Amino acid sequence: LMFLAGVHWPYFAAVITAAIGLVTAVFQSRGTPWQLLKDYQYRRIDTFLDPSQDPLGAGYHITQSKIALGSGGWSGRGYMQGTQSRLNFLPEKHTDFIFTTLAEEFGFVGGVSLLCLYALIILFCVVSAVKNKDRFASLLTLGIALNFFLFFAVNMSMVMGLAPVVGVPLPMVSYGGSAMLVLLLAFGFVQSAHVHRPR
Repeated sequence: LMFLAGVHWPYFAAVITAAIGLVTAVFQSRGTPWQLLKDYQYRRIDTFLDPSQDPLGAGYHITQSKIALGSGGWSGRGYMQGTQSRLNFLPEKHTDFIFTTLAEEFGFVGGVSLLCLYALIILFCVVSAVKNKDRFASLLTLGIALNFFLFFAVNMSMVMGLAPVVGVPLPMVSYGGSAMLVLLLAFGFVQSAHVHRPR
């Protein structure tokens, strides 16, 4: 978003350099009295890198998630017919791992269909932001679109084992009122910026 707002490259270089330094410090400080993360946070990173090292403990969620994703196949097992979710092998199947349940029951086609719906929402936001001559409204709309994208990208990456497991809900699908309320409020801002844009 800062790039879209016109922030100069040296600032990005400084932030990237600081981020690389911080990541290096996090890994180098492990096991020392001044370690930067808690032990459970290091275990979460270890589980992300190799979930098979503790398949019945810390790696259980991601292992069951991958099994459910793979068992969905092309067209899925059918509504309410997923074995991993129906037989309660899959934890948090109605919140963080709802995409896994959807992909098991509706398969690759169902997962891609959801991605297409998300892409349409983002496309509307981007087109609305580009057409809006008010700079603040345009950046607000792009920021909300970026936030929406990051939420579903992190959630889907998490359930596929491409990112560490964190408590990020799948927008407009995961169970939970507060996330839905914030998302609807954000989309209300997008609609307001679109309707009241300067002609």
